[in-house]
Amino acid sequence: MVSINRRLLPIKAHFFFFMAAMGPILPQLSVIGKQIGIPPDIMGYITAVLPVLYVLAKPLVGFLADYFMHLRKVIFMALIVIMTLAYGGFYFLPNAPHPIELNETSVEWPVTLTEAPLHCPPEIYAADTHCQAAHEAECSQGDYIFQALIAAPDALANLEASPNLKYGNDSYFICLTEQKMASYWSNTSLSCRLQHIDSCVYGSGAFWLFVAMLFIGTIGFNVTNSISDACCFDMLGEAEQSKYGAQRVWGTIGFGVTALIAGVVVNLWTTDAVKSFTPALIIMGVFSVLDLFSVSKLKLPKLGGSESIWTDVWQLVRQPPIVTFLFFATMAGIIDSFIIYFMFWHVEEVAAQTGYMADIKLIEGLVVAAECLAGEVPFFFYSGKIIKKLGYVHCMSMCFFFYAVRLSLISWIPNPWYLVGVELFFQGVTYALCYTCIVAYASAVAPPGTSATVQGLMAGMDDGLGFSIGSLIGGIMFKRLGGRESFKYFAIAAICTCVAHIVLRPLSRKRQYLPKSEYQVPPELPESELRPMTPQEMPKVY
Repeated sequence: MVSINRRLLPIKAHFFFFMAAMGPILPQLSVIGKQIGIPPDIMGYITAVLPVLYVLAKPLVGFLADYFMHLRKVIFMALIVIMTLAYGGFYFLPNAPHPIELNETSVEWPVTLTEAPLHCPPEIYAADTHCQAAHEAECSQGDYIFQALIAAPDALANLEASPNLKYGNDSYFICLTEQKMASYWSNTSLSCRLQHIDSCVYGSGAFWLFVAMLFIGTIGFNVTNSISDACCFDMLGEAEQSKYGAQRVWGTIGFGVTALIAGVVVNLWTTDAVKSFTPALIIMGVFSVLDLFSVSKLKLPKLGGSESIWTDVWQLVRQPPIVTFLFFATMAGIIDSFIIYFMFWHVEEVAAQTGYMADIKLIEGLVVAAECLAGEVPFFFYSGKIIKKLGYVHCMSMCFFFYAVRLSLISWIPNPWYLVGVELFFQGVTYALCYTCIVAYASAVAPPGTSATVQGLMAGMDDGLGFSIGSLIGGIMFKRLGGRESFKYFAIAAICTCVAHIVLRPLSRKRQYLPKSEYQVPPELPESELRPMTPQEMPKVY
């Protein structure tokens, strides 16, 4: 007969409801940006700046939670409310698609002129539909290069913009943006490279609303995630640290279930290529309310505080094993950020090329469900045993190896349905195991009374600094190389990181300064430097 630990039911419920609220939203953040016309490099800049704020926000809020122990629950609930309201702001974003959709496979247009283009009339810039109708273009005809605007005539109905350019079977309007004319247009074949108009992206109210809501909501989510982990480890106590994965797995279940439900509902809600995210936002709101109720029932233990939180944490992070671990946690964040922010962007391009756009939201929902329910659930549940068996060093090395395999397969997929199988087999052994290894290590090394601060610091390097670097590099690579090549290069980076981790982590195991007698040294150090542990507790290093 299975016994239920009632004391831990509220933290299980919190993980379930909290991640269930995020399941319909988090995987779609870059897609929401794409639908309002944000190009991939700008999306990369946004998601590069955003995680830098995690580096500051996570340790700061963690410090407040450690310092004001009696207000931990209030801080917890306030973060959930702020996060939910911010993501709810996506409801007010416009959903109208641009008549000329650009992605990395459609920016180079071989076109044919039907009439010689004239200089763009002032009315085209003053038109209310200017940003919704046109893209900038650099066109070349032999050695002659000129700048132009290419617009959909139907979107400029109030202007006399007769079609004068053919691309495939479609007709468009082209005009020159500079006072530079060819002496003749005997050759009607051109090559034009299209791009978004910068002033239309940065000058759009929808753009800044998206950025503001994304910043507030995502910072709220990530900080809440760190506080959740700290509270979970506090409730488990030192004797039951290995049971963290069995609690966190409920978050994975919730995330996978609602991501699948939202994918199906959004697909049915709108049959157009541009989908409405209203059902996803409703699901998020319902589960956030349930999460607030579960958090209100948490019975957090009374813990002894640190006499000097910053001093204890500083003495910790200046040690060679911790510095080395923080570096590789950052590398894990770089890889994760590229997958999280650009995998769905890549799969939507593959869908557009292979004719699967009608089912793309269903496919994306199935991908997330496969990641969570079949991939993460078993690895979160057994992560404690795996870490005890292999130790932190071998676990992280294994994760980087499988990240390389996963990235290679994502770059290869011939159509979107293949991604379901890739994520089913590799999400657990990469993200789930790597994440558990990082937070368990943070809990193991945290001096008493600093758990939330150290968790915030470790997470700040992983999904803070790491996400920032990965988003910036990923956005630039995605624009210049496209999805397939970018994932291929990240796969090479992952295997190099695996080799470096195998070499450098053992070399970093030097004698550590112990700031307090109660301080627990990470169990990857030589046996003479460890606190007394039973053979069953001792994780293996080699």
